[in-house]
Amino acid sequence: MTAIAWIIFIAAALLEVGGDALIRKGLKSPNLLLILIGFITLGCYGLVVNMVKWDFSKLLGVYVAVFAFISVCFGYFIFKETIPISTWLGLALIIAGGFTIQFGSH
Repeated sequence: MTAIAWIIFIAAALLEVGGDALIRKGLKSPNLLLILIGFITLGCYGLVVNMVKWDFSKLLGVYVAVFAFISVCFGYFIFKETIPISTWLGLALIIAGGFTIQFGSH
């Protein structure tokens, strides 16, 4: 995976997780502006992630591993959640799956 693909996947994951976090906060407050900004942010994620010109199944298969990692980090660092060991184990399996998709035979 090229450095550009990594940058794109990280940016896309930050947009997707951030957009969802904005919508979640907007629904709890309730704040329509936060929901709208979250909606726009999620749309931007879709544009950014598709900048990597891979087959769709490989693109999203590998991206899911990056997204899962960023999601758990957001939960831990931003939302101050206690992450159970089962989540860390599941994350490791998802990342292993991403590596399998990325480096498996074509």
